[in-house]
Amino acid sequence: MILGDLGAEVIKVERPGAGDDTRAWGPPFVGTESAYFLSVNRNKKSIAVDLKHPKGVKLISELTMVCDVVVENYLPGKLDKLGLGYQQLSTANPQIIYCSISGYGQTGPRSQRPGYDSIASAVSGMMHITGPEGGDPVRPGVAMTDLATGLYTHGAIMAALLQKQKTGKGVHIDCNLLSSQVSCLTHIAANYLNAGKEAQRWGTAHESIVPYQAFSTKDGHIVVAAGNDKQFVRVCHVLGLMELTEEPNYRTNKLRVTHRKTLLYTLSQRFLEEKTDEWLRRFEGSGVPVGPINSIQQVFSDPQVKHNRLIQEMDHPTAGHISLPGPAVRFSSFDSSGPSPPPLIGQHTVQVLRDVLSYSDDVIKTLLESGAVVQNKVS
Repeated sequence: MILGDLGAEVIKVERPGAGDDTRAWGPPFVGTESAYFLSVNRNKKSIAVDLKHPKGVKLISELTMVCDVVVENYLPGKLDKLGLGYQQLSTANPQIIYCSISGYGQTGPRSQRPGYDSIASAVSGMMHITGPEGGDPVRPGVAMTDLATGLYTHGAIMAALLQKQKTGKGVHIDCNLLSSQVSCLTHIAANYLNAGKEAQRWGTAHESIVPYQAFSTKDGHIVVAAGNDKQFVRVCHVLGLMELTEEPNYRTNKLRVTHRKTLLYTLSQRFLEEKTDEWLRRFEGSGVPVGPINSIQQVFSDPQVKHNRLIQEMDHPTAGHISLPGPAVRFSSFDSSGPSPPPLIGQHTVQVLRDVLSYSDDVIKTLLESGAVVQNKVS
């Protein structure tokens, strides 16, 4: 989807009938489309191809001859059996960039296991460090492991395209959920690898910085991030608790981490005395990073979110007018063209066969009659 936002022509290959699994991930549904599917499939064309049909496999093989990049997420080795593996396709097209996304990698003891975000989040340690202090592990509210893998994949493909431009050669890219999430453990991983320190759950708090967490207010929550000693003094000033700055146990961050319980109790009691908006007003201009914990409704009412154009609107052929979260990145020299809506299953089958592969109407008709491909009749 990110590549599509940047102007790439993206052809999504789906199985006839059910299509992408996420089409059924609901409620909520918008018309007959799941909101989940709609959220991550803009700027794609959908072709419905039966890979169990020899003509379907042949069609995909021909597509790879005219495309720059192939992205696949089958179990390692599955596409080799169909004649669509990297070695086979790169022999015919040495410039092809072939990106495999899997749960655990193309080789190794777990490579044949299916990959799902929640499982990879657990195995990678992400769930171990997520949740309330002293409480049970918690799954992040969105599929962060899937999303991190998508972001790594996007960057890897861009790098491969640059290499191809320089060398004229393609490459096989191995992206997987486990590696993506383990690499995102950053300082948690470094703490263990270098100091032997096992991680624990801290809720909204930070194990190495105090105060750096959410506090309950009279009507909600506010997150305060005092990343240095000067910011701590400013927090105390805003709260009217300047006496804390004279307390020997709180003069440095290292000391505040050591004595976090007593300090956080005092701060927590003070934050409960005012509403969130009042605290935000008092912190304005203080130089201390603060923010409310917004509901999703509040997020999309936020003036900065609107200013950053993070809501994209478009018309879908069956769901009607829809709104989706837009691209996170902007460029000074160009703007993303108007987005196309997420596709119906097989909405673009005939169009791709005709425009990309230059198939004649007779060949397309034969393929449709054979069941190797399906064209969505709604479109």
